[in-house]
Amino acid sequence: MDERIKRVTKMKIEDIEDYSKSINGKIEFDYDISNLNWFNIGGRVKVFFRPESLQELIDFLKVYNNREKIFLLGAGSNTLFTDKCYNGVVIKLGKKFSNISKLNEETIIAGSSALDKTVSQFAKENNIGGLEFLSCIPGSIGGGIRMNAGCFEKEFKDVLLSIQFINTNGVVSTVPVNEIDFKYRSSNLDKSLIFLSATLKGFKTDKLIIEKEIYNLTSKKKISQPSKIKTGGSTFKNPKDQTKKKVWELIKDSVPIDTKIGDAEISKKHCNFFVNKGNAKFEDMKKLIDFVSESVLKKTGIKIETEIKILE
Repeated sequence: MDERIKRVTKMKIEDIEDYSKSINGKIEFDYDISNLNWFNIGGRVKVFFRPESLQELIDFLKVYNNREKIFLLGAGSNTLFTDKCYNGVVIKLGKKFSNISKLNEETIIAGSSALDKTVSQFAKENNIGGLEFLSCIPGSIGGGIRMNAGCFEKEFKDVLLSIQFINTNGVVSTVPVNEIDFKYRSSNLDKSLIFLSATLKGFKTDKLIIEKEIYNLTSKKKISQPSKIKTGGSTFKNPKDQTKKKVWELIKDSVPIDTKIGDAEISKKHCNFFVNKGNAKFEDMKKLIDFVSESVLKKTGIKIETEIKILE
């Protein structure tokens, strides 16, 4: 066994190595994760797995048998990885998990690795309205379910009918939306579940009406939010029941807008977006996040929570 695999210390991985030889999916050890997230920050992960079929995913989970933590990586738009070795498995679902199909004239089934923007476009082409807001969410369907993502006064819970998922024992299940307690950027769904697909409901309407709404929403987003840069999207959640102010207003009132640590800085276009201006390290971005959080608490008495996922 080569030196890279030997560094996977706590985990007995001989059976995973054997399993990797029998599948089409990709299993790599000591894998560089920095190019698979929007910050372009991160070190190595012990095991990286990209399954190309549901059966491969089921079999892998049974082989792995809950040895250490598992993180499902979607589009990587709201994820900050440690520069040290991530002590677990990162799973990124392959292309077959991004299929999109029309169930009926108002309903779409979308694989969890399908991009939100792609689903919105599919809905437009099939004259299904109500999903236009997805065009402004920089992530995948699975990530949208996980955090009940939303924008412009609409969230995933408003268009979901049901979700299909697999647990870490390899058992596939479906749950209707009325059995899920969705809240702002969260739900009561177990964090270990891996989402496979979502059934989304819109309404029948004219394609031109949908096109106009998508244009209006994306235009608003371009005016107010940075794009085509190394950022993780919204850094903090808006506080609930503590103030009428948005989190960006709290940050603006509490922190100098030109604050930076190393190559990590606050976007001048939207101060709830933090940016890697070049070669920011995990510690730079984490220190900036902590500094802003502490400054807001000191200035306003309000504790703000991160929206991005920080993996240490």
